[in-house]
Amino acid sequence: MNPAEYFKKYRATLGFSNQTEAKAFLAAKDVLPGVDLAYVEQLNARLNALLLKLLDLPVLAAQHANAQGFCEQQLFTPYRTVLQAGLIPRLNNQGRRPEEVLFSWLRGYSVCALFMPVIAKIFGVSESAIQLIGGDDLKNIENFKRTPTADLSVTRQASTFEIEFQSGFQGINDIKEHKVRQAQRRWQEEKIATVCIHADIFNGQVAFVRLDTIAEDDVHFVTRQQMEGQSVFAIDQNHFKWRLLDGLPLEVDLELEL
Repeated sequence: MNPAEYFKKYRATLGFSNQTEAKAFLAAKDVLPGVDLAYVEQLNARLNALLLKLLDLPVLAAQHANAQGFCEQQLFTPYRTVLQAGLIPRLNNQGRRPEEVLFSWLRGYSVCALFMPVIAKIFGVSESAIQLIGGDDLKNIENFKRTPTADLSVTRQASTFEIEFQSGFQGINDIKEHKVRQAQRRWQEEKIATVCIHADIFNGQVAFVRLDTIAEDDVHFVTRQQMEGQSVFAIDQNHFKWRLLDGLPLEVDLELEL
């Protein structure tokens, strides 16, 4: 019996029908850690506190009459949906704990919802003209995976453009290169423009970047070692057209040429 045949027979004796099954068992890859719901509750409380602080800003408060009602609808209700669907133990991103992945996702989700009425005002459309296209089925694990698809689709008169909404919380303001490449393809193939709206929550400013017009050799493409060596587009300060302590900017001042 040659080695390969023996190895197969040995694993079969232990009850494994294939190598993948054996590897998963021996590495305990199929054993998921229990979710610390007390920790999740603390993270949710922190996120609730953050949202209430942002809802104290005059320009955002003007769009949301009921601050705690907003938190219930855009934080706690989505959380309960994800919890009841049993998705939390399956959340995994670069080795982080599922509780932390959930916190990051809920933070981005709720902050995007916070800015939706503001986005509608800036671009002169009703909120109903803005559609979520990144996936809003909170019972589907696929919606928690990274994708280059833009988050929002805006229909205005007879035209459509897309918005990639993202928020930063540490003062590092980047756009991943694959987001830029996807936007360029959308423009080349379908003539649909993509705008990145980046809310720098740490510094209180918002950038507006037309992604499909970024040149291939733009000097702002850099490699971030803290992001596993990914290539990103570093948002220049000149793109930050709105300070959150000021009133809403006019679209004409954003230099997007939509």
